[in-house]
Amino acid sequence: MMELTVTLDFACYGCEQPVSVTLQCRGQAIRQEAAEALARVNVPCPTCGQINQLLFEPSGTVRSVRPYPCYRLVPEPSVN
Repeated sequence: MMELTVTLDFACYGCEQPVSVTLQCRGQAIRQEAAEALARVNVPCPTCGQINQLLFEPSGTVRSVRPYPCYRLVPEPSVN
């Protein structure tokens, strides 16, 4: 099993403040030389709380930052 430590720097999708996060990735499929390898992680912004979904390469290059699609059920009032 391979391990890889990556530091990602990006701007928050919600408030555009700079965010830096260090990740430790593990697995059989991690290969530094694989150009088509991509990973996804959800990172909350320490400033506004927006959860950012990052798509990145093992080299640490961030491909995209978008808001995490958080699906929450809206509670309905009870009938009692």
